[in-house]
Amino acid sequence: MYTKTPYVWSYAISQRTKKSVFLKLENNQPSGSFKLRGVSNLCKVAITEQKFKFISSSGGNAGIAVAYCGKYLDTPVDVYVPSTTSHKSIAILQQLDANVVIYGESWAEANRLAQSNCTADDLFVHPFDDARLWEGHATLVDEISETPEGKPDAIVVAVGGGGLLSGVVRGLLRNGWDDVDILAVETIGAASLNKSYELGQLTALDRIDTIATSLGAKQICEFAFSARAFMNITPVVVTDSDAINACYRFLDDHNVLVEPACGAALSLVYEEKYRSIISKYDSVAMVVCGGVTFSVEKLMASYHGKR
Repeated sequence: MYTKTPYVWSYAISQRTKKSVFLKLENNQPSGSFKLRGVSNLCKVAITEQKFKFISSSGGNAGIAVAYCGKYLDTPVDVYVPSTTSHKSIAILQQLDANVVIYGESWAEANRLAQSNCTADDLFVHPFDDARLWEGHATLVDEISETPEGKPDAIVVAVGGGGLLSGVVRGLLRNGWDDVDILAVETIGAASLNKSYELGQLTALDRIDTIATSLGAKQICEFAFSARAFMNITPVVVTDSDAINACYRFLDDHNVLVEPACGAALSLVYEEKYRSIISKYDSVAMVVCGGVTFSVEKLMASYHGKR
Protein backbone atom coordinates (compact mmCIF):
# COMPACT_ATOMS: atom_id res chain seq x y z
CA MET A 1 0.00 0.00 0.00
CA TYR A 2 2.92 2.34 0.59
CA THR A 3 5.13 3.33 -2.31
CA LYS A 4 8.86 3.63 -2.83
CA THR A 5 9.64 7.34 -2.59
CA PRO A 6 12.32 9.44 -4.32
CA TYR A 7 15.68 10.06 -2.67
CA VAL A 8 17.02 13.18 -4.34
CA TRP A 9 19.96 15.54 -4.03
CA SER A 10 18.83 19.05 -3.17
CA TYR A 11 20.92 21.49 -5.14
CA ALA A 12 19.39 24.51 -3.37
CA ILE A 13 20.01 23.22 0.15
CA SER A 14 23.42 21.76 -0.70
CA GLN A 15 24.52 25.11 -2.07
CA ARG A 16 23.30 26.85 1.04
CA THR A 17 24.94 24.48 3.50
CA LYS A 18 28.03 23.53 1.45
CA LYS A 19 27.14 19.91 2.21
CA SER A 20 25.61 17.12 0.15
CA VAL A 21 22.01 17.12 1.35
CA PHE A 22 19.59 14.44 0.16
CA LEU A 23 15.83 14.41 0.64
CA LYS A 24 13.78 11.28 1.29
CA LEU A 25 10.45 12.55 -0.02
CA GLU A 26 7.92 10.78 2.19
CA ASN A 27 5.40 13.48 1.32
CA ASN A 28 5.01 11.48 -1.91
CA GLN A 29 3.29 8.60 -0.12
CA PRO A 30 -0.34 8.14 -1.28
CA SER A 31 -1.62 9.21 2.14
CA GLY A 32 0.76 12.17 2.24
CA SER A 33 3.22 11.07 4.92
CA PHE A 34 5.68 8.39 6.06
CA LYS A 35 2.97 6.99 8.34
CA LEU A 36 1.67 4.84 5.51
CA ARG A 37 4.78 2.63 5.68
CA GLY A 38 4.19 1.48 9.22
CA VAL A 39 0.42 1.41 9.00
CA SER A 40 0.58 -0.71 5.83
CA ASN A 41 2.82 -3.18 7.63
CA LEU A 42 0.49 -3.32 10.63
CA CYS A 43 -2.67 -3.66 8.55
CA LYS A 44 -1.31 -6.84 7.00
CA VAL A 45 -2.31 -8.32 10.34
CA ALA A 46 -5.89 -7.90 9.19
CA ILE A 47 -5.29 -10.47 6.48
CA THR A 48 -3.53 -13.05 8.66
CA GLU A 49 -5.60 -12.62 11.81
CA GLN A 50 -8.97 -11.94 10.18
CA LYS A 51 -9.60 -8.54 11.69
CA PHE A 52 -12.80 -6.96 10.45
CA LYS A 53 -12.27 -3.32 11.39
CA PHE A 54 -9.35 -0.91 11.89
CA ILE A 55 -9.51 1.47 14.84
CA SER A 56 -7.22 4.49 15.12
CA SER A 57 -6.89 7.36 17.57
CA SER A 58 -5.34 10.07 15.43
CA GLY A 59 -6.84 12.98 13.58
CA GLY A 60 -3.54 13.57 11.82
CA ASN A 61 -1.28 11.67 9.49
CA ALA A 62 -1.59 8.32 11.26
CA GLY A 63 -5.37 8.35 11.14
CA ILE A 64 -5.31 9.33 7.47
CA ALA A 65 -2.91 6.47 6.73
CA VAL A 66 -5.23 4.02 8.50
CA ALA A 67 -8.22 5.37 6.57
CA TYR A 68 -6.28 4.98 3.32
CA CYS A 69 -5.40 1.37 4.14
CA GLY A 70 -9.00 0.66 5.06
CA LYS A 71 -10.18 2.06 1.76
CA TYR A 72 -7.54 0.06 -0.13
CA LEU A 73 -8.37 -3.18 1.68
CA ASP A 74 -12.13 -2.55 1.73
CA THR A 75 -12.12 -2.71 5.53
CA PRO A 76 -14.20 -0.40 7.78
CA VAL A 77 -12.26 2.19 9.78
CA ASP A 78 -13.15 4.10 12.94
CA VAL A 79 -10.93 7.08 13.71
CA TYR A 80 -11.25 8.72 17.14
CA VAL A 81 -10.15 12.34 17.22
CA PRO A 82 -10.20 15.14 19.81
CA SER A 83 -12.34 18.23 19.33
CA THR A 84 -9.23 20.23 18.45
CA THR A 85 -8.77 18.30 15.19
CA SER A 86 -8.78 20.56 12.13
CA HIS A 87 -11.69 20.64 9.70
CA LYS A 88 -9.33 19.68 6.90
CA SER A 89 -8.19 16.54 8.72
CA ILE A 90 -11.78 15.46 9.37
CA ALA A 91 -12.69 16.17 5.75
CA ILE A 92 -9.84 13.99 4.47
CA LEU A 93 -10.81 11.15 6.81
CA GLN A 94 -14.42 11.35 5.66
CA GLN A 95 -13.40 11.43 2.00
CA LEU A 96 -11.68 8.10 2.66
CA ASP A 97 -14.96 6.80 4.14
CA ALA A 98 -13.65 6.57 7.71
CA ASN A 99 -16.17 6.81 10.54
CA VAL A 100 -14.92 9.82 12.52
CA VAL A 101 -15.69 9.89 16.26
CA ILE A 102 -14.96 13.25 17.91
CA TYR A 103 -14.31 12.94 21.63
CA GLY A 104 -12.44 14.89 24.30
CA GLU A 105 -10.07 17.82 24.08
CA SER A 106 -6.85 15.85 23.69
CA TRP A 107 -5.48 12.85 21.82
CA ALA A 108 -5.12 10.99 25.13
CA GLU A 109 -8.87 11.21 25.77
CA ALA A 110 -9.76 10.13 22.24
CA ASN A 111 -7.21 7.31 22.48
CA ARG A 112 -8.70 5.93 25.70
CA LEU A 113 -12.17 5.78 24.14
CA ALA A 114 -10.81 4.17 20.98
CA GLN A 115 -9.06 1.44 22.95
CA SER A 116 -12.10 0.80 25.15
CA ASN A 117 -14.25 0.27 22.04
CA CYS A 118 -11.78 -2.07 20.35
CA THR A 119 -12.91 -5.71 20.34
CA ALA A 120 -11.10 -8.95 19.56
CA ASP A 121 -12.36 -8.67 15.98
CA ASP A 122 -10.78 -5.22 15.52
CA LEU A 123 -7.23 -4.12 14.81
CA PHE A 124 -6.12 -1.18 16.95
CA VAL A 125 -3.54 0.96 15.16
CA HIS A 126 -1.51 3.08 17.55
CA PRO A 127 -0.13 6.30 16.00
CA PHE A 128 3.48 5.55 16.95
CA ASP A 129 4.06 2.92 19.65
CA ASP A 130 4.08 -0.49 17.96
CA ALA A 131 7.08 -2.51 16.76
CA ARG A 132 5.18 -3.47 13.61
CA LEU A 133 4.89 0.22 12.74
CA TRP A 134 8.61 0.71 13.24
CA GLU A 135 9.42 -2.21 10.95
CA GLY A 136 7.36 -0.55 8.25
CA HIS A 137 9.00 2.84 8.74
CA ALA A 138 12.41 1.14 8.56
CA THR A 139 11.83 0.43 4.86
CA LEU A 140 12.69 4.04 4.04
CA VAL A 141 16.25 3.33 5.18
CA ASP A 142 16.25 0.13 3.11
CA GLU A 143 15.41 2.25 0.08
CA ILE A 144 18.22 4.71 0.81
CA SER A 145 20.65 1.78 1.06
CA GLU A 146 19.71 0.73 -2.48
CA THR A 147 20.62 4.09 -4.02
CA PRO A 148 23.98 4.93 -5.66
CA GLU A 149 24.52 7.62 -3.00
CA GLY A 150 24.70 4.93 -0.32
CA LYS A 151 25.22 5.57 3.35
CA PRO A 152 24.92 9.17 4.60
CA ASP A 153 26.95 10.50 7.52
CA ALA A 154 23.80 11.60 9.32
CA ILE A 155 20.04 11.38 8.99
CA VAL A 156 17.62 14.06 10.19
CA VAL A 157 14.17 13.14 11.50
CA ALA A 158 11.33 14.99 13.19
CA VAL A 159 10.24 13.48 16.51
CA GLY A 160 6.76 13.40 18.01
CA GLY A 161 5.93 10.11 19.68
CA GLY A 162 9.09 8.52 18.35
CA GLY A 163 7.63 6.16 15.76
CA LEU A 164 9.68 7.52 12.87
CA LEU A 165 12.81 7.69 15.01
CA SER A 166 12.30 4.07 16.10
CA GLY A 167 11.81 2.99 12.50
CA VAL A 168 14.95 4.78 11.34
CA VAL A 169 16.91 3.12 14.15
CA ARG A 170 15.61 -0.30 13.08
CA GLY A 171 16.44 0.45 9.46
CA LEU A 172 19.97 1.61 10.20
CA LEU A 173 20.66 -1.46 12.34
CA ARG A 174 19.43 -3.98 9.81
CA ASN A 175 21.52 -2.36 7.10
CA GLY A 176 24.66 -2.36 9.26
CA TRP A 177 24.63 1.43 9.45
CA ASP A 178 24.79 1.79 13.23
CA ASP A 179 27.55 4.41 12.81
CA VAL A 180 25.18 6.86 11.08
CA ASP A 181 24.33 9.75 13.39
CA ILE A 182 20.67 10.58 13.97
CA LEU A 183 19.63 14.19 14.50
CA ALA A 184 16.24 14.03 16.25
CA VAL A 185 14.39 17.35 15.97
CA GLU A 186 11.50 18.60 18.13
CA THR A 187 9.86 21.96 18.70
CA ILE A 188 10.15 23.68 22.07
CA GLY A 189 6.53 23.04 23.01
CA ALA A 190 6.70 19.31 22.29
CA ALA A 191 10.23 18.30 23.26
CA SER A 192 9.49 15.08 25.16
CA LEU A 193 12.54 13.26 23.77
CA ASN A 194 14.90 16.02 24.80
CA LYS A 195 13.36 16.25 28.27
CA SER A 196 13.61 12.49 28.76
CA TYR A 197 17.25 12.48 27.66
CA GLU A 198 18.07 15.40 29.94
CA LEU A 199 16.49 13.70 32.97
CA GLY A 200 17.82 10.28 32.09
CA GLN A 201 14.41 8.65 32.28
CA LEU A 202 11.25 8.43 30.25
CA THR A 203 9.32 11.59 31.13
CA ALA A 204 5.96 13.00 30.08
CA LEU A 205 5.39 16.67 29.33
CA ASP A 206 2.77 18.52 31.33
CA ARG A 207 1.25 19.92 28.16
CA ILE A 208 1.82 20.41 24.43
CA ASP A 209 2.21 23.93 23.07
CA THR A 210 3.38 24.00 19.45
CA ILE A 211 2.16 24.83 15.99
CA ALA A 212 3.69 21.50 14.90
CA THR A 213 0.67 19.54 16.09
CA SER A 214 1.90 16.29 14.51
CA LEU A 215 4.68 16.31 17.11
CA GLY A 216 2.14 16.57 19.92
CA ALA A 217 2.87 13.49 22.01
CA LYS A 218 3.40 14.17 25.70
CA GLN A 219 5.74 11.18 26.00
CA ILE A 220 7.87 9.35 23.46
CA CYS A 221 7.75 5.59 23.15
CA GLU A 222 10.19 3.60 25.27
CA PHE A 223 12.20 2.24 22.33
CA ALA A 224 12.95 5.75 21.05
CA PHE A 225 14.26 6.64 24.50
CA SER A 226 16.33 3.50 25.04
CA ALA A 227 17.83 3.54 21.52
CA ARG A 228 20.32 6.18 22.62
CA ALA A 229 22.18 3.44 24.51
CA PHE A 230 23.30 1.85 21.25
CA MET A 231 22.87 4.59 18.61
CA ASN A 232 24.30 8.08 18.34
CA ILE A 233 21.13 10.16 18.67
CA THR A 234 21.43 13.92 19.11
CA PRO A 235 18.26 15.71 20.20
CA VAL A 236 17.75 19.17 18.72
CA VAL A 237 15.03 21.59 19.81
CA VAL A 238 13.85 24.37 17.48
CA THR A 239 11.20 27.07 17.73
CA ASP A 240 7.82 27.19 16.02
CA SER A 241 9.09 30.18 14.08
CA ASP A 242 12.04 28.15 12.82
CA ALA A 243 9.71 25.37 11.67
CA ILE A 244 7.35 27.74 9.86
CA ASN A 245 10.22 29.59 8.23
CA ALA A 246 11.67 26.29 6.98
CA CYS A 247 8.29 25.31 5.50
CA TYR A 248 8.16 28.63 3.67
CA ARG A 249 11.71 28.39 2.33
CA PHE A 250 11.31 24.74 1.35
CA LEU A 251 8.20 25.66 -0.62
CA ASP A 252 10.19 28.40 -2.33
CA ASP A 253 13.12 26.08 -3.11
CA HIS A 254 11.24 22.94 -4.15
CA ASN A 255 7.59 23.90 -4.78
CA VAL A 256 6.61 21.39 -2.11
CA LEU A 257 4.36 22.23 0.84
CA VAL A 258 5.07 20.40 4.09
CA GLU A 259 3.63 20.77 7.57
CA PRO A 260 5.42 22.42 10.53
CA ALA A 261 6.47 19.03 11.98
CA CYS A 262 8.48 18.47 8.82
CA GLY A 263 9.64 22.07 8.87
CA ALA A 264 11.15 21.46 12.30
CA ALA A 265 13.57 18.95 10.79
CA LEU A 266 14.23 21.14 7.75
CA SER A 267 15.09 24.10 9.97
CA LEU A 268 18.51 22.55 10.59
CA VAL A 269 19.49 23.43 7.04
CA TYR A 270 17.56 26.69 6.75
CA GLU A 271 18.42 28.44 10.02
CA GLU A 272 22.00 29.67 10.38
CA LYS A 273 21.98 29.12 14.14
CA TYR A 274 21.69 25.34 13.65
CA ARG A 275 24.26 24.99 10.88
CA SER A 276 27.03 24.04 13.30
CA ILE A 277 25.09 20.88 14.11
CA ILE A 278 25.52 19.52 10.59
CA SER A 279 28.88 21.18 9.88
CA LYS A 280 30.87 18.03 10.74
CA TYR A 281 29.04 15.90 8.16
CA ASP A 282 29.77 15.68 4.44
CA SER A 283 26.48 14.04 3.47
CA VAL A 284 23.13 14.42 5.22
CA ALA A 285 19.85 12.60 4.58
CA MET A 286 16.69 14.45 5.56
CA VAL A 287 13.38 12.66 5.97
CA VAL A 288 10.75 14.95 4.45
CA CYS A 289 7.98 13.35 6.49
CA GLY A 290 5.17 15.24 4.71
CA GLY A 291 1.72 15.97 6.06
CA VAL A 292 -1.46 16.76 4.15
CA THR A 293 -3.42 18.60 6.81
CA PHE A 294 -1.50 21.87 6.32
CA SER A 295 -2.33 24.47 3.65
CA VAL A 296 -0.73 27.44 1.91
CA GLU A 297 -3.23 29.70 3.69
CA LYS A 298 -2.16 28.35 7.08
CA LEU A 299 1.49 28.65 6.14
CA MET A 300 1.18 32.28 5.08
CA ALA A 301 -0.86 33.22 8.14
CA SER A 302 1.62 31.48 10.45
CA TYR A 303 4.65 32.87 8.60
CA HIS A 304 3.52 36.47 8.91
CA GLY A 305 2.19 35.95 12.42
CA LYS A 306 5.46 34.51 13.74
CA ARG A 307 7.81 37.08 12.29
